[in-house]
Amino acid sequence: MTSASLFTDTVNRSTEAANDAHRQPELSERARRQAEVLAALRPHVPAHALLYQSEDTTPYECDGLTAYRQRPLLVCLPETHEQVQAVLKACHAIGAPVIARGAGTGLSGGAMPHPMGVTLSLAKFNKILKVDAYSRTALVQCGVRNLAISEAAAPYGLYYAPDPSSQIACTIGGNVAENSGGVHCLKYGLTVHNVLKVKGFTIAGEPVEFGSDALDTPGLDLLAIMIGSEGMLAVVTEVTVKLIPKPQLARCIMASFDDVRKAGDAVAAVIAAGIIPAGLEMMDKPMTAAVEDFVRAGYDLTAEAILLCESDGTPEEVEEEITRMSEVLRNAGATAITVSESEEERLRFWSGRKNAFPASGRISPDYMCMDSTIPRKRLADILLAIQEMEKKYELRCANVFHAGDGNLHPLILFDANNPDELHRCELFGADILETSVAMGGTVTGEHGVGVEKLNSMCTQFSTEENAQMLALKAAFDSQSLLNPGKVIPTLNRCAEYGKMLVRGGQISHPDLPRF
Repeated sequence: MTSASLFTDTVNRSTEAANDAHRQPELSERARRQAEVLAALRPHVPAHALLYQSEDTTPYECDGLTAYRQRPLLVCLPETHEQVQAVLKACHAIGAPVIARGAGTGLSGGAMPHPMGVTLSLAKFNKILKVDAYSRTALVQCGVRNLAISEAAAPYGLYYAPDPSSQIACTIGGNVAENSGGVHCLKYGLTVHNVLKVKGFTIAGEPVEFGSDALDTPGLDLLAIMIGSEGMLAVVTEVTVKLIPKPQLARCIMASFDDVRKAGDAVAAVIAAGIIPAGLEMMDKPMTAAVEDFVRAGYDLTAEAILLCESDGTPEEVEEEITRMSEVLRNAGATAITVSESEEERLRFWSGRKNAFPASGRISPDYMCMDSTIPRKRLADILLAIQEMEKKYELRCANVFHAGDGNLHPLILFDANNPDELHRCELFGADILETSVAMGGTVTGEHGVGVEKLNSMCTQFSTEENAQMLALKAAFDSQSLLNPGKVIPTLNRCAEYGKMLVRGGQISHPDLPRF
């Protein structure tokens, strides 16, 4: 070893020792807190339901937004309602934060752990308690997978309409937390339109019930407040969902366009014609190329954008609607139109759209899936704006839209191992969100705010509006123990963000742990 390298090694070891000494109080505080929380929870759950060793808690350090990670103090996996209630009461008594977690498929960091809190995994609440074909409802526990509900209802000729792309894995409790939609939400609605009742507990362990089995509920209806509240108001354990009859027939149009503006205008034209398709999705050329290489859906790779337009109902209804939609699409400039001739071909068309996210994972080390909503008439404008952002931030972006309701899902491709790329990705994402607001839209459609969009909430909502949202949370959780630090930005954060914008800069997430 040379004298220079020896000096460098000595300095490095000295620096590491100094850093360890500096971190020791923090580590000791974490260890003390962990021991305190474990002591509070052990009387209420079996030993195997408490995970606190690093190798056991690492799988819970993030959700689908993998750019930000935090190891939880401990993970609790209760098995009964009584255990959930007891755990919440114990955490409330000692002031321990609680983050409820479903399957971890969320894309906005809503399930990212608190470093000094309990991650409450509800994975064991996976029972379908009742399918009632007469009332067309199903009573399910929060950990039941979205697709499993439709599978259980299939023998009765029924299904659960909201179908997020992650439906094979995502849970109904997570769907309630995020107000998830899916490719058929244009006609059949989001989670909020398909849930009758939710049951659960407040942070203090008080049993709560929102909604009812009837069409209306006595008193103030707080169901819609609970759905989409991202685990900030209560922990949901049971959900009563609506079921609808399977349509007799469904057919899908794949329409190609040589210009993204024509494709965007075609979406508005379909709705303006008084047609409400079962699904109306849009993908740009980079996305169709990624998807076609993955699942061979039969997409037109020469098109600048394609639309998937589905009709369902009786054979007569479908025939009429497919004819009308085809005419509208041709008049809007479609260069090619293909209509599915079999159920197999229809499912193949949709397999591409459903696999857009994993297909993107094959062409990039990492991607960040954004989620905002704009007026339908601005679809082409936002696509063209994103193309300019690709040049500005020197990153690629593949786009897939729930075009019928203006819900965007741009997937920004980057390498998280490159800190500069991650930073540019954050700026790119914030630019998309704030451009969406400027076009008359919102910063989220169905993925939620989580930690990802805290800064953008400062752009969309005023100080007074954010204060009102914080007041609503305080009415349920006065100590801010349920999923703290997410969804609603603090007034100080918004003030700092405003200063950065005035200076021509932009803060990202300096307080969030990354890779």
